[in-house]
Amino acid sequence: MFISDPTESLITPLPDLTAHSEAQSRNLGIPDWLKQIEADIATALEKGVDIRHLVEARAASIDSLLIELFKLHELTQTDLALFAVGGYGRGELSPYSDVDILILSPDTLSAETSQKVDGFVARLWDVGIEPGIAVRTIEDCLQVATDITVATNLLEARLLIGNDSLSAIPNNVVQQTWSQKEFYDAKMAEARARHLLHNGTEYNLEPDIKKSPGGLRDIHTIGWITKRYFRITKLYDLVPQDFLTEKEFDELMFAEGFLWRIRHHLHHLTGRNENKLLFDYQRDIAERMGYEQSEEDEPNAAVENFMRDYYRCAMQISTLSEMLTSHYYETLIEARLPESERPEKSVLNARFNRVGDHIAIAHHHVFAQHPEAILEMFLLMGQHGIKHIRTRTLRALKIAARGIDQHYRDNPLHKKLFLDNLKEQNYLFHRLRIMKRYGVLANYMPQFVNLIGLMQYDLFHRYTVDAHILLLIRMLHRFTSPKYQDDFALVGSIYKRIERKEIIVLAAIFHDIAKGRGGDHSELGERDAIEFCLSHGMSEADAKLIGWLTRYHLLMSMTAQKQDISDPEVVTKFANLVGNVTHLNHLYVLTVADMNATNPQLWNSWRASLMKQLYTQTRRILRADLDAPTNRQEMIATTRQQALTMLDKVDNQHMNREEVLALWDELGDEYFLREIPEAIMWHTEAILNHPPIGRASDANSEPLIVLREHRELALDAVQIFIYTQDQANLFAVTMAVFDQMNLDVLDARIITATRDFALDSYVLLDRHGTLLTDPESREELTRRLIDAFKNPETPKLVQKRLPRRLKNFQVPTTIDFNYNEASRQHVMSLTTLDQPGLLARIGQVFLNEGIEVHAARITTLGERAEDMFYISDIGDNMLSDAKLERLRTTLIDVLTPSC
Repeated sequence: MFISDPTESLITPLPDLTAHSEAQSRNLGIPDWLKQIEADIATALEKGVDIRHLVEARAASIDSLLIELFKLHELTQTDLALFAVGGYGRGELSPYSDVDILILSPDTLSAETSQKVDGFVARLWDVGIEPGIAVRTIEDCLQVATDITVATNLLEARLLIGNDSLSAIPNNVVQQTWSQKEFYDAKMAEARARHLLHNGTEYNLEPDIKKSPGGLRDIHTIGWITKRYFRITKLYDLVPQDFLTEKEFDELMFAEGFLWRIRHHLHHLTGRNENKLLFDYQRDIAERMGYEQSEEDEPNAAVENFMRDYYRCAMQISTLSEMLTSHYYETLIEARLPESERPEKSVLNARFNRVGDHIAIAHHHVFAQHPEAILEMFLLMGQHGIKHIRTRTLRALKIAARGIDQHYRDNPLHKKLFLDNLKEQNYLFHRLRIMKRYGVLANYMPQFVNLIGLMQYDLFHRYTVDAHILLLIRMLHRFTSPKYQDDFALVGSIYKRIERKEIIVLAAIFHDIAKGRGGDHSELGERDAIEFCLSHGMSEADAKLIGWLTRYHLLMSMTAQKQDISDPEVVTKFANLVGNVTHLNHLYVLTVADMNATNPQLWNSWRASLMKQLYTQTRRILRADLDAPTNRQEMIATTRQQALTMLDKVDNQHMNREEVLALWDELGDEYFLREIPEAIMWHTEAILNHPPIGRASDANSEPLIVLREHRELALDAVQIFIYTQDQANLFAVTMAVFDQMNLDVLDARIITATRDFALDSYVLLDRHGTLLTDPESREELTRRLIDAFKNPETPKLVQKRLPRRLKNFQVPTTIDFNYNEASRQHVMSLTTLDQPGLLARIGQVFLNEGIEVHAARITTLGERAEDMFYISDIGDNMLSDAKLERLRTTLIDVLTPSC
């Protein structure tokens, strides 16, 4: 009844269903037996029994149960047949998998037979099995088999018991309904649609181990399309057919077994048919699968090692599925097409042919006789605009790639071909992706081996390191594409002017090459890059430039996001590190591509504007632009003059030059240092058109609050400008109101004018998109702010739960203070777990500790908040060391999530 040792002796046999107590009359004691089966399987898995045996043993146990229940309800006395279909039909059941069955009848059921079937189905529910059940006649099957999902289920049909004469009917129905090509096309379309739902990549942060690219469905797809032709029951049956090699079969089975073990633990952990490997479960499953972590390891080492193995298995499955389904088409469908529908063949050279939009080796000895042809093939693909490779060539490539050793890497011809591939930009991302999938890249660059599947357990780095590097190269291509011209206007124009694009491509390959080794990956990568470039005959100047870009690839993004780039000293220091415009241009292009390839959801026009501002200001300094301001006073004067020029061009009867200049003299230098001319004009007109503002307690005085669209910073961003009499709790109450209305702060400029007025400008992310379109939402925000400003009490904070995703991360709260001589304020740099109400809680601490906030830079990187505040005491005096330490201690206590 059960499969052979070692599991046969480990699984508790099915009890006699005809001998049961009255208390068991409905469920026959089966629920207890099912629980025991799961306990037996769990014990066997702990003892090291292969998951494959256990999956099959579970299916065999359900087989025995259904067969006995079929007999018990006298269905063997009818002409019905009971089939297992779907995954159960393949003999694959995880703890909470669907038990899909088909009851097939030659003709319409009689009333008596129908009654027996009803009793059988009811019994299944009574005993704790929730079946996916279909009761059909042969005619019914013919009608519903036009649906590809139904047809696929019928293809998996496995007779359990009943009318033997019906055993071949499900398969025959599929053969009759679907032609070979129609079935193939439908399953490929289905796979493409499924992949698109999962971003078309194996490297999702929370993958669906069943449906994501590289998931179990990709293995099933191989079986489905081949069963339609070969009429096989197991994948191994394809090996004697010479469709699948022994090695390919072993690779598939290893990867499938790994995913089955994950699925087993997922089901037990969640108590349901769960296939999504959410952050909530990854740590637990890593532990259950034996991934250990020592005290010397990084905090997330075990889960990262587990996920790396998952991604490697997923890539292996995805690669084999892609290759084998293409092989099926080329050998069994394409060969039977009319001559007019077959791909056109042409000769590229003595070693390669073009077949349609694929490249193919001219004969099977090409790579053996001409090892350089491995790299030559990819170069030809770029030169001739060929995106794909024929399956026979891919198989030969996979074998040939194993022969790439140090002797191969030392060959001058091979070095030249590799560099030539990087110089050829056409389809570069796709060519490198194939090189990675089939072992060429990792064997030619051994440093790349450790990067495959290497991930960081956070919400910021969306892709594994190997995927990130290749996506960065794809981003470089987008900079030259008219399709993305509006998104990357400045960086695109710069990249197009860079003649030797292989410089940035090599920097892209090496910028993260040393991740996972320990130590500073930028410094280690710099050494690797220089060594590689010199060994490939590149000039010392080129090698040093690529090395420099590798070492400082984070410099520009960190400066733009974490420092006050409105401060000339910050920009000057950055310019001194960059050194020249050539370095700046290359670094700017690399940084923008890197940020987009890290996590495209975190790239917005706010970060783009910061990068553009830093680039433009630095370029002026490096080009020694005589008109460019070089210190604070010059920047202030330049900004005022630019704003005046804009004023002179505007015919506005509500503003005259004298009133404007008088107002500007009261606003203070800091205002003109931090704001841009266009914003100054917006603020000026609003202030001059607003009634005079008195104290917050004055019932007849209303603060100025104006809103406008601000898409320069984010797609759904709204800028709000607040002009009011300064008061101690202004930042705190403002943050509390924003939090109450679920508004996220992207940027903040908090300035106090010389006459003790606050000029606060915030950029908010309006998730619901209603602030500018719905007058009621805008009025509610304005009313809440005014009421809060007039209420001197400590603002009330909204208590919110920590989102599910954030619960799985630990980001220690760290706080550093630096004194800024120019502004005579402390700069507080804070890193902590992003959490609901973060800024409101920080504001409340500032209020309680008597802290004045003068400016803020808000940066969220996945689960990490990295914010910067310019602060002083209420009297604008420097904070004492004791007060800073108390502030640090209080913030750490307030921002540490409770367990």
